[in-house]
Amino acid sequence: MTDCTCMVQQGQISAEQQATLCTATSDFAQKHFGTPANINWVEVPEGSGFTAAKPSTSVIVSVRADRSLSPSERVPLLHELEGIWRKHAGRGPDEVVSVITDPAQ
Repeated sequence: MTDCTCMVQQGQISAEQQATLCTATSDFAQKHFGTPANINWVEVPEGSGFTAAKPSTSVIVSVRADRSLSPSERVPLLHELEGIWRKHAGRGPDEVVSVITDPAQ
């Protein structure tokens, strides 16, 4: 399994969106790393996340790669992952933080 952590603000992602995001993220992991995602879905409690003194609408998705990635491989994967989350979470370009980490050493 490909480890993945998804952090969202409580009440801002519907159950339907969550299901779609989990499926799309798992498909992404399968396509690029050979195994489906093992998703740790974390909801930041309402009133606990802020950006510019307003409730945050940001989401964070972090995927652990199965190998070390060169920048030329990592950058397109980050853009693809961000695009998945922008589309299915309905977020703008400044609201999605996508991360792909190398495997633990």
